Amino acid sequence: MRNVAEALIGLRLDAGISQGAVAHAAGISRAYLSAIEAGLRTTSVEVLARLASALGADLSVRIYPGTGPTLRDHLQVAMAEALLVLADRSWRPQLEVRIPPPARGYADLVLHDPVRHQAVVAEVHSQLRRLEQQLRWGQATAEAIAATLPPETQMCRLLVLRSTETNRRVVALDPHVFSAAFPARAADSYDALAQPTAPWPGDVLLWSTVDRGKATILRTPPRGIRTGR
Repeated sequence: MRNVAEALIGLRLDAGISQGAVAHAAGISRAYLSAIEAGLRTTSVEVLARLASALGADLSVRIYPGTGPTLRDHLQVAMAEALLVLADRSWRPQLEVRIPPPARGYADLVLHDPVRHQAVVAEVHSQLRRLEQQLRWGQATAEAIAATLPPETQMCRLLVLRSTETNRRVVALDPHVFSAAFPARAADSYDALAQPTAPWPGDVLLWSTVDRGKATILRTPPRGIRTGR
């Protein structure tokens, strides 16, 4: 609200209009407007629209695309849990990590090993939607988080997909796209998660099964999947 308050004050002072006149035109009390301008009160979009109109301005409300939704279903939670169980104690996990600007949103999971100077941004999906958007989200997330870590840190991306017929079909139909985005071998990444001596091989796609609410991370890709072999 601080930016909104500053904009209201600036518009009102530029126009040479008193608080009382603006408040009257917007149908609110002068005390209410004073509190808004002081940053002491929040208000509704409707009131802001009336204030903007009284000042001869336009109100714009925008929802910016971010790095994707947060963990939102029990399947994703189970898969994230399986990833945490697999990860060696040398990895320091953080769930639902807020992405610093210029990116927006949250990363499902960040694993950081400060001793080996390695970090992994993991996105967990039970169903893969909008491939190009997902790839952009993953790249933006990794770059934003990497900027907050020591410069010697190797930052990599990890996409964990549930092994379903639909997800396997999507990956199998675009093998070159997925192999370019996630060139590392799944088995090498699996070992790097589980063993503190194994180096992280790069951006990678791992698969997970979910049976009766319990997820298992697969060391190798499902049959018919070339990416990660």
